[in-house]
Amino acid sequence: MMAAATCAQNCDVTLIEQNEKLGKKLYITGKGRCNITNNSDVEKHLSMVKRNPKFLYSAFYSFDSSSVMRFFEEHGLKLKTEHGDRVFPVSDHASDVIKTLERAMKEGQVKIKLNEKVTQIKVKNERVCAVVTSKSCYEADAVIISTGGISYPSCGSDGSGYELVNKLGHTIKECAPSLVGILTKEEWVTELMGLSLKNVKVSFERGKKCLYEEQGEMLFTHKGISGPVVLTASSVLNDELKTGTVDIWIDLKPALDKEQMDKRILRDFQTNINRQFGNSLNKLLPSKLIPVIVRLSGIDPKKKVNEVTKKEREKLVELLKGLRLTSKELGGFSEAIITKGGVSVREVDPSTMESKLVKNLYLCGEMLDLDALTGGYNLQIAWSTGYLATQSVLDKNVIDE
Repeated sequence: MMAAATCAQNCDVTLIEQNEKLGKKLYITGKGRCNITNNSDVEKHLSMVKRNPKFLYSAFYSFDSSSVMRFFEEHGLKLKTEHGDRVFPVSDHASDVIKTLERAMKEGQVKIKLNEKVTQIKVKNERVCAVVTSKSCYEADAVIISTGGISYPSCGSDGSGYELVNKLGHTIKECAPSLVGILTKEEWVTELMGLSLKNVKVSFERGKKCLYEEQGEMLFTHKGISGPVVLTASSVLNDELKTGTVDIWIDLKPALDKEQMDKRILRDFQTNINRQFGNSLNKLLPSKLIPVIVRLSGIDPKKKVNEVTKKEREKLVELLKGLRLTSKELGGFSEAIITKGGVSVREVDPSTMESKLVKNLYLCGEMLDLDALTGGYNLQIAWSTGYLATQSVLDKNVIDE
């Protein structure tokens, strides 16, 4: 949509979409709010790209986050910057982002073809010449492919773009789900489904080695954990999480050391010394978490708090400072935010996004072997590469060739 809107200023553009409507995946990003970009400089964005960041120098510098924000604001979308420099529409509705792009395309008189699946990219004399769909054949001087990866296939990113370019000789690097939840072996996580914990410290360890550690927000799911901290870990530790179990330790109160935690528990106990232990943690923990912690502590829930021994209290402190989970596997493509892997960037010109194998064929977005952490960085890759592709088309003046 970004490519079509910006290219239509000077070209006759047709956008072909296999879904019944535009922006299905964009609609669910940022929990339906759409984290458009991150309001930070190019170097910060590059540092958040985990695979092939150098490939994005030209794209990011051609159309950085401030350019993205300006584009949307000039087309009528009001924006706001939140914690972590994440940029959202003021309305908190991803649908407004889609409407803005549709408005921009309408201004450029982009022809939109819905419910049409592309089945072939025709090439003549090593140059793209047409696009064949389930309904028609469109002659073309230039073609930009931005079909996404394999994540959330229900939204249309079903890997069909990979098949199209693979037939043209492009190499597809192994694909894997990334920015995805982690399934755990412990069954008690099911009891906590939907519970979000803020400002907790999560550590990922194998043996005595700490692989990754971050403080922030996490979420319990029906079979494991997710949320910002976990999604980032799934990207950073993608290979480790696929090749064996990893111990996950959750510090529920990182602001307190063990001694301070013990004093806090004693203070809560002393407010009502005749209260049963099972009903004594309501000021310390979310109500949904209490039954699980009580059970894991091994302390009789009916025991009066003034009867809880020092040894039992020490075990409780250890539990609160290190709630342990064991990784089982990463979630699948159906729930992954992005795809790790894709078209080899060695076969694409980073200064134009043009294929090195087929002239006037441009590849961009998530279908390339690029992926970044959460925070608006992956959408920035989409905007930047889509924009650079269109500028390359215009600069090359392929329409007049």
